[in-house]
Amino acid sequence: MKEQAVAGIKPIQIVRGKASTVGKVRRSRFVKQLKWRVGVVVFIMFSLPVVLLPRRVAVKLGELVGILVFQLFRRERLRSIENIQGSLSYFERNGGLDPAYGSPYEIARRTFAHFGKSVVEVLKLYYGFGREIIDSVEIRGLEHYRKASERNKGIIFVTGHCGNWELMALTFGARYAPVSVVAKHQGNQFFDSAIDKLRSNFRNGVIYTDGAARKVFYELRQKSIVGILLDKVVKPEEGAMVDFLGRLAWTPTLPAIIAAKTGVPLVPIFIHREGDGHVITISPILDLSGDDTSDMDSVAITQELTGHIENYIRTHPDEWMWMYKRWKNVE
Repeated sequence: MKEQAVAGIKPIQIVRGKASTVGKVRRSRFVKQLKWRVGVVVFIMFSLPVVLLPRRVAVKLGELVGILVFQLFRRERLRSIENIQGSLSYFERNGGLDPAYGSPYEIARRTFAHFGKSVVEVLKLYYGFGREIIDSVEIRGLEHYRKASERNKGIIFVTGHCGNWELMALTFGARYAPVSVVAKHQGNQFFDSAIDKLRSNFRNGVIYTDGAARKVFYELRQKSIVGILLDKVVKPEEGAMVDFLGRLAWTPTLPAIIAAKTGVPLVPIFIHREGDGHVITISPILDLSGDDTSDMDSVAITQELTGHIENYIRTHPDEWMWMYKRWKNVE
């Protein structure tokens, strides 16, 4: 009887254990959903009054909020300063930074101010109050885009976390041709759908990183434009380590591999602030005439493309995302 009683208890204990685990999962999902909803409500409450302000006032407010975030978020502030300090030797070997940019602390502070302004600009576009922002963007180097279009193979726009890169894609989509941007999920259903809506309003699309290669090939077969941020960390199977600002960093090789195999033109494109507006600069097509499809060549092409981002950062050091963990997963 005793053995039977003990034996009879075990299944109940297992079931209770499973029930407890299920309960924890459900509570975790509920808390996550609650946080999302609270975040959405807070986002709307604070963003709507801002976008209703005149453009210059709203952007100035975004700048001040960015500076406040710089002061309050110690971990991100220190990471930005450390990343700049870790790149100083690279800058010195390549002509140095203009002394007017100041110390790493000052550059990092202006970086946060810049991103505060960028968020406000994107918010205005999301709520439908930012058409003047799109119309005021100057575009230089359109002849390089037209030359790439003449190849009739689609185009890969290569850029980085430089300037207001979201505005750059939206502007090009609104004024010239749609751009499908490769991006990762935000981890929040509301923000994912909001960004998707914003991009679609300006004729653009999004290719999420899960299974991105197949979708990129599809878009290019349709002779479309695909935009790829090259300065993001990827898994070893998705890229290679190349030199970035004097240190090795995992970098996606997908653009280089596709271009080497298919002849799709790689076109570096960037945006920077100039006065109260923005300027998009389109560079000539990357010359691949001496390359083939070997892995080493893909790395060499990726390194050359990375050089365009480095050139941008040397010229506009306070408009690159220094708070990003660009050099992680590198031993």
